[in-house]
Amino acid sequence: MAIPPLKTSEFSRLDRAFANFLTQRSQLLVEQKPVFNQLVAQLSFEQSQGHTCLPLNTEELAIVLTSGLALSVDKNTGVEVHPQPLVVQSNCLYTHRYWFYEARLADQIKQRLKINYSNNNLAAALDHYFPAIDNERDWQKEAAKKALTQAFTIITGGPGTGKTTTVIKILALLQHLNGKQLKIALVAPTGKAAMRLQESIGFSKHGLECDEAIKQVIPEQVTTIHRLLGAKPPPSPYFKHHANNLLPYDVVVIDETSMVDVALMSKLVDALSVKTRLILLGDKDQLASVESGSVLADLTESLGNYSTELLKSHRFGGEIKALASTINQQQSSKAWQLLQEGEDVGLFKGDLIAYVADKYKQYLRLITQKADFKDIYSAFNDFQVLCSNRQGTNGVNNINYLVAKALNLSGQWYQGRPIMVMENNPATGLYNGDIGLCLYWNDKLMVHFLSSDGSVKRMLPSRLPKSETVFAMTIHKSQGSEFKEVLVALPEILNPILTKELIYTGITRAKKTIKIATNKSVFQAAIMHKVQRYGGLKVRIEASF
Repeated sequence: MAIPPLKTSEFSRLDRAFANFLTQRSQLLVEQKPVFNQLVAQLSFEQSQGHTCLPLNTEELAIVLTSGLALSVDKNTGVEVHPQPLVVQSNCLYTHRYWFYEARLADQIKQRLKINYSNNNLAAALDHYFPAIDNERDWQKEAAKKALTQAFTIITGGPGTGKTTTVIKILALLQHLNGKQLKIALVAPTGKAAMRLQESIGFSKHGLECDEAIKQVIPEQVTTIHRLLGAKPPPSPYFKHHANNLLPYDVVVIDETSMVDVALMSKLVDALSVKTRLILLGDKDQLASVESGSVLADLTESLGNYSTELLKSHRFGGEIKALASTINQQQSSKAWQLLQEGEDVGLFKGDLIAYVADKYKQYLRLITQKADFKDIYSAFNDFQVLCSNRQGTNGVNNINYLVAKALNLSGQWYQGRPIMVMENNPATGLYNGDIGLCLYWNDKLMVHFLSSDGSVKRMLPSRLPKSETVFAMTIHKSQGSEFKEVLVALPEILNPILTKELIYTGITRAKKTIKIATNKSVFQAAIMHKVQRYGGLKVRIEASF
């Protein structure tokens, strides 16, 4: 199915500038140039919407190939080809950049699929760490067996299905069976996700039934992918570690993989030895990455023999689980009924701003009581407003402004202001998604950040990278986070951002209660809208079998 053409007014200035630049340099006839210009502008736009390529019909394909600016490749062509700004493969149009990332990632993964491991003690070791469960299939044990016998493994599952517990046991088994200390890296896409994984690992590690020596060599430190690769100061898109300067790890575990786009995943895998075991964790039903690609979903669908879905939830249950399941199955009427009848889940009714302001008063009271920063930070994170959109009555910008006003907080910087970092900044050690609170420190307002290792980082507001107030955040930005209570605010009118994946991601950020501010028509229509991203990663992987 082709992507419908867009109106010129929908393109950004960058889309139009890119299209005009290439059109002026094409070898096309005058009557062909408008079609080519439209295609290039739409390709640029669709990549900003998460697609890596643009499907072409026969007429469009002929025009692009006549332009002199597109390289046509078949499925057997490697990634080391003479660069052109555009690439055509399998009747799809790419910019060379995204074609390269996709092709390179597929090649790197296919190399790992050829590597298998065996150990005579494997069965006994698995039985020790995963004791038999009566009349019940042990999905965690099956995932562990794959990870121990393959160089590439995917473990998916919803909240509370034991992904972290499983991977901790896998790491213990690897240490046990290898007889030597392995170099292990634990990474996540954002600082928030890294912090949550680190907390979970620390808890799971102490419950392991194994020698203390094995526990000691399982790392608890979790870092972000950008930190692991050694991000260079912006605007550089390059990293310290790459194909010619590999990372030194035997095992790399990536959590929240659904958040990782094709470009970043390609760069990470490129910086690993082909012998490095790669274990991907994530929820395949969550939103795909903000940037182009749907890496986890594509790999899960194309590599069933290397993927295991954990189905039993050990923590996440009751009404929230039931609501998440109905949304995933696109049972819109049943989902609406659960909102009407539930206690832990429910339809929000009342004054949204007054309700939100009251929820945030608790962490502000702790500030006036001069409580420990970690307690203040924990109280702030007990509750969070999640929005689908940035603009509009129920959008991030409006809610942030009105909540601050309701709490009598004014000025650009004030005691208690919660902020989210909006860009990666290696020079300050802060990355997109990091959350801090502005508090007095030695009579100066400083923004305090809780690092994944438990330490507190303080920084003057003037030194911060781009950031914004975060009483409310977008659902996209909430990925990798977890809160006791969540209020999801949806717009009154349906828009293209609203999908079942977005709603599912929003509600599964809640551990105890979830309220949704919406109306029936918008809520049900959103659930029936499923994300579809165009890309060639799945096809490239499947072609190798």
